Amino acid sequence: MAESKRKLLDQVRDVIRLKHYSIRTEETYVMWIRRFILFHNKRHPSEMGEQEISEFLTHLAVKKKVTSSTQNQALNAIVFLYREILKRDLGEIRDIQWAKRPARLPVVFTGEEAKAVLDHMEGTRWLMASLLYGSGLRLMECIRLRVKDIDFNYRQINVRDAKGDQDRVTILPASLIEPLQRHLKRIRTLHEKDVKDGFGEVYLPYALERKYRNANRQWGWQYVFPSSRRSKDPRTGIVRRHHIAETVLQRAVRAAVRASGMVKPGSCHTFRHSFATHLLEDGYDIRTVQELLGHKDVSTTMIYTHVLNKGGKAVKSPLN
Repeated sequence: MAESKRKLLDQVRDVIRLKHYSIRTEETYVMWIRRFILFHNKRHPSEMGEQEISEFLTHLAVKKKVTSSTQNQALNAIVFLYREILKRDLGEIRDIQWAKRPARLPVVFTGEEAKAVLDHMEGTRWLMASLLYGSGLRLMECIRLRVKDIDFNYRQINVRDAKGDQDRVTILPASLIEPLQRHLKRIRTLHEKDVKDGFGEVYLPYALERKYRNANRQWGWQYVFPSSRRSKDPRTGIVRRHHIAETVLQRAVRAAVRASGMVKPGSCHTFRHSFATHLLEDGYDIRTVQELLGHKDVSTTMIYTHVLNKGGKAVKSPLN
């Protein structure tokens, strides 16, 4: 059973790589498929079906108390297994106890709070956090930013392969142009040293590495925020300088929030929420904000109008 399970998971990895899914998706799908198999005492998925899937998803909601997004993630992984690997169409999966999606408003920094957090950061971490707030980038969009995607002339950032495999354009704050140019000058020196030492390659998405033979060494394709050290690519074994780990910025933001003395919880994504809310406060229309955020549906962007309408923004207290 162990051997057949290993082969099954290898097939999952092969198909995921063929479809050019990210390594994060690969690791997540493999994890959920393994948990699904272990939950049913290592039975092979080909021997199971809709009933076993329902039992597993219900277990996650009832016993493990996972969030609705986590439960959906597990469902996506299992559906991928049956559709792409086992070549089997699943029928209706009934009697699932779905995790409830809490109706929570996003945490938003005021302008003063955002400045206070940024004032407790410095160097590369300050620059990255400033892009989260000033451009509305998601954490991984900032982490994976490439040199060629920053347009200083038009003062914009081209966000590639964002959530939902969508590209979009967002603003580059004028106040970050000079610090970003100084940062890139230092990074270019590091890249040139890598090339001199026989390295200098960077991961390229899809088949670009085969199509453009030397692009992986070109300056434009390098990460804006590279790792401090070279590492071995877990898929190919090639030694490259990858982007900085997202935990570096996450820890720095959490530390800065604490140092600022703020009581409300704050994270990297709070800067993105604040970007959207403050643009709406400044009178920009919701469709513009939707495009800058890269939301497919304007209803997702509408949550920030609810933030504006809460508290003292729209209702005058009788005490006043």
